[in-house]
Amino acid sequence: MALRLEDKQALVKEVNAVAVDSVTAVAAEYRGLSVAEMTELRKEARNAGVYLRVVKNTLARRAVEGTDFECMQDTLKGPILLAFAKDDPGAAARVIKDFAKEHDALQAVSLSAGGQLMPGSDLAKLAELPTLDQARAMLLGVMMAPMSKLVRTLAEPPAMLARTLSARGSQEAA
Repeated sequence: MALRLEDKQALVKEVNAVAVDSVTAVAAEYRGLSVAEMTELRKEARNAGVYLRVVKNTLARRAVEGTDFECMQDTLKGPILLAFAKDDPGAAARVIKDFAKEHDALQAVSLSAGGQLMPGSDLAKLAELPTLDQARAMLLGVMMAPMSKLVRTLAEPPAMLARTLSARGSQEAA
């Protein structure tokens, strides 16, 4: 079914609004996926907070104009879907990567983060980015390491003295 001009304009406006607010995008070719598999992919994307949309190439090119994802325009060829991540930079890549493990028909074509275009082969690198909670935990661990080391250093002399006295007492008792 062909889209009317008003529907096309609304679609471009919707995708552009999502693209403006997003931090990363993944373009993937979905040729060969069944309707049930696409529904499953959409469900996984929705649960991960990823905006996923199948868009015609010309409309997708217009939708990403004026955004950080404008660099992806030349790679939008063939039957593609666009996945945008708003909060977690690796969310869209994780959804596509995890789904592609079980479904060979889904192939990442290109990625974009921070206005930089990356090939689809870099999907794993983007998917391995930590989530916000993981990044906070890593930062907290780095900040706590010097304090933990200081506490251990300060506690060691009294503990060493106690061990020495205990060993000395054991020697005298024997």
